[in-house]
Amino acid sequence: MPSERLQRIHQLNKAQLPRHVAVIMDGNGRWASERGLPRYEGHRAGMKAVREAVEGAIEVGIEYLTLFAFSQENWQRPRREIAFLMSLLERYAQSECQDLVDNGVQVHVIGELERLEAGARRAIDMITSATREGKRLQLIVAISYGARGELVRAAQRLAQRVSAGELKPQQIDEAVFASELYTGRWPDPDLLVRTSGEYRISNFMLWQLAYTELFTTPVLWPDFTREHLFEAVLEFEQRDRRFGRVSS
Repeated sequence: MPSERLQRIHQLNKAQLPRHVAVIMDGNGRWASERGLPRYEGHRAGMKAVREAVEGAIEVGIEYLTLFAFSQENWQRPRREIAFLMSLLERYAQSECQDLVDNGVQVHVIGELERLEAGARRAIDMITSATREGKRLQLIVAISYGARGELVRAAQRLAQRVSAGELKPQQIDEAVFASELYTGRWPDPDLLVRTSGEYRISNFMLWQLAYTELFTTPVLWPDFTREHLFEAVLEFEQRDRRFGRVSS
């Protein structure tokens, strides 16, 4: 496998790498069901894939990696499953923090974090504070996140600024609107990877994905490895990204 990995990396054109890769991590429950295991075992197994994605992104030189970890809609799941996911977040922060620091990863967490319980919020505060000096990879984790809610929040914040006299309605353009999104300080994703073979974006980054290249794989998230990430990046480099223009 190491030789295959090196071969894949050597095939990549560093000048055409996606700066920002976003991932919809899907398939934990299906992975567990196929093995006759409870759903929480799928979530636990998915943590290995998170490590693979992060280390793979570092290995090839991706600058930004966004992982869709928990959606607003996920709050409708059984309370025991939600509690396990929140405890998994706390364990991840504890177990992975030092490795992230050592690898130059800066962690950011976006979403309606006020909905999280105190333990999960403390874990987020700890890992974001500990990794704040990371320069090698910006890791953005979306928790309690929904794109429609994000857009409504941005509209509300702009309305407040107009009401306060800080901004005129005619000054609101795409750049101003985007600055009020959770992701306003980062470039939009160049590549979106969705696992488990589904072909939908599930209320994820509706604004930011306007010109993003989409890559779907039937691989369930717990089975996702850095080789699958390399495969997605290799295909991305073959795409002709015209942004509405005609090729020269």
